[in-house]
Amino acid sequence: MKQERRFDIVLVGIAILAAFLNIFNIWNSGNANAYYTAAVTSMLQSFHSFFYASFDPAGFITVDKPPVVFWVQTAFAAVFGVHGWSVILPQALAGVGSVLLMYTLVKPTFGRTAARLSSLVMAFMPVAVAVSRTNNIDSLLVFTLLLGAWMLFRGVRSGKLGWVLGAFAMIGLGFNMKMMQAYMVVPAFFLLYVLAFKAQWKKKLIGLIAATVLMLGVSVSWAVVVDSIPAEDRPYIGSSSTNSVLELAFGYNGVSRLTGDNTVGEQSGTQQSAATAASQQSNSSAANTNTQQTQNSTTNMQQDGGTPPSGGPQGGMGRNNGTSGLFGTGQAGPLRLFQKELSGQASWLLPFVAFASVALLAGIRLRQKFTDKQIETLFWLAWLLPIAAFFSIAGFFHHYYLIMLAPAIAGLSGAGWVELWSKYRDKEGWKAWLLPSSIAVTTAFQLYILQAYSSTIGIGWLIAVGIAGIGTAIALFFARSNKTLSSRMALAGMLALLIGPLYWSATPLIYGDNTMIPQAGPNGGTMMGGNRPMDGNMPQDGQPSFGAAPGAMPQNGEQQPSGTAAETRMTQDSRGAGMGGDPGSGVNEALLNYVTKNNTGETFLFGTTNANSASSYIIETGKAVMAMGGFSGEDPALTVEKLQKMVENNEIKFFYISDNGLGRGSSDVLTWIKEHSTEIPATEWQGSSSSSSQTSGMGMGGSGTLYQINK
Repeated sequence: MKQERRFDIVLVGIAILAAFLNIFNIWNSGNANAYYTAAVTSMLQSFHSFFYASFDPAGFITVDKPPVVFWVQTAFAAVFGVHGWSVILPQALAGVGSVLLMYTLVKPTFGRTAARLSSLVMAFMPVAVAVSRTNNIDSLLVFTLLLGAWMLFRGVRSGKLGWVLGAFAMIGLGFNMKMMQAYMVVPAFFLLYVLAFKAQWKKKLIGLIAATVLMLGVSVSWAVVVDSIPAEDRPYIGSSSTNSVLELAFGYNGVSRLTGDNTVGEQSGTQQSAATAASQQSNSSAANTNTQQTQNSTTNMQQDGGTPPSGGPQGGMGRNNGTSGLFGTGQAGPLRLFQKELSGQASWLLPFVAFASVALLAGIRLRQKFTDKQIETLFWLAWLLPIAAFFSIAGFFHHYYLIMLAPAIAGLSGAGWVELWSKYRDKEGWKAWLLPSSIAVTTAFQLYILQAYSSTIGIGWLIAVGIAGIGTAIALFFARSNKTLSSRMALAGMLALLIGPLYWSATPLIYGDNTMIPQAGPNGGTMMGGNRPMDGNMPQDGQPSFGAAPGAMPQNGEQQPSGTAAETRMTQDSRGAGMGGDPGSGVNEALLNYVTKNNTGETFLFGTTNANSASSYIIETGKAVMAMGGFSGEDPALTVEKLQKMVENNEIKFFYISDNGLGRGSSDVLTWIKEHSTEIPATEWQGSSSSSSQTSGMGMGGSGTLYQINK
């Protein structure tokens, strides 16, 4: 019995399944999100770059997030080398760790069955799988916050303040991963401490104040150190307007996420995003000499944010066109999480969670002492509801941010099923009917999600989910007298509700990952940053093909018919190296050879307008390439005076300037470069048309000009 308590074979199976979903095939992810992989490459070069999370080895500008996750990725890269899979692996393992933590959090109060179901729901959370298969930050952030929750639970159960302080310190650590996003769980932590920590009110208040101060102190520790260092002795803070970490934290990565007003340089966030999308596409396709393809895809992205593949709602990067919102996140409002644009990521079980919460809190009385079950239910609701409210009204976020909802949904689903079954089994009046009703309503909602993709995935999944869900619900309505049958139907009903989430969680493996802007679903891999072209893995009938690897390109110079939607999508995806999506290196070897051969001791091989034009070169060579305007090309990181000093100090002499006019940073700097440089003939650095075309991705060919500063 003692061994059984310590070792749950079902949990082992769930963990193995989660590991498969998170890890399988990540070795085909190329450079992953090249923006962050370039930073890891740079951070391996020196402690200076490591401490600041510098994008480039020379320490010119940082990435747009704090360094903690990149410190972890750098440690993995130091052991395994810089590869897409090595920088993804920490997030994939964190995803598995979150599954195990859900079990640990739920079991003491709600029992082993609830814990198993909670961990299973977490393992099958589509958005969690999608983001765990990338080197984006969110999977490690959620793991850190769940570790903090475990410490908090242990603290309130034992009455030891040290664990509570540690829990709030973990939120501070999360702040140094993704800034204000970590604070989304603060209401839940406060509520659990106030309701469950056993101490006199005076001592409890002192403990809460101490925990809050510690959380804030840990949160701003790195930012205060960096901001206190003179600007000339450190990199520029990427994506900030004032070269300040605190401004980045509470501006671009804080309030601006709610308002959608992301001002960097002279452009608003919406303008910047649309401009960046077009600029990155143009820069990253420069090696491709087929200018018609470039015009088609750039025009498409500028007009409507990208045309989604047939058979599903739009989910790519683009402007708010009045129908799908910025970045395809739907229209703000109380039902946003239930709209087609977002519902497939984390909302599959939200109706079930609503019924479960009613059952879990049905006996609550304000004048009576809350039970442990009620307190922990309130904790998960205090985690879920504020985050859901934020994403219902926020102006600027990506699909994968919804991973923040996953732990609360998982916890309430597992605990809720056990409570719903208990009330059904004991025939507790109207509460007994909550179980079959929850299965029926949730099944109907899942059919709504699936039908939007019916032309892509077929109707088989709708039929399977409908029969399994509605069938078990009907059986539960009419089989109350047969305890054996009803118990089997209750469990079958819960498992039926996981069919859709399981399939959606597998879509990154089936249809291809999106390592820059991850999202689950049949179309996730075809959005900006996706790993595969539509023609490579998706035949005309919309069914997935396993004959071509993710990211496969037409062979032997084969071209798609000009001007077709398939061509446009292919062009967007094949240029993913600059977006962190294409498995190819995306380096124009002719350009690289030219600037390397003609380097006379300069620190930078060359400078370019934005980080995505430089990423692949940093990863390929480990040498410094300047991103004058940071990620977007709009950061005011470089002034004419600073550039003149760098030229005088022999730090840089080559600049590649895009011709598209977007994401190009300071016009004064660009004007100075052109007025004090010699234009290098394209024949000297582009290479032949065939070789240039084959480099694809981040190669810089016919859409820009290479300049050499005159000295």
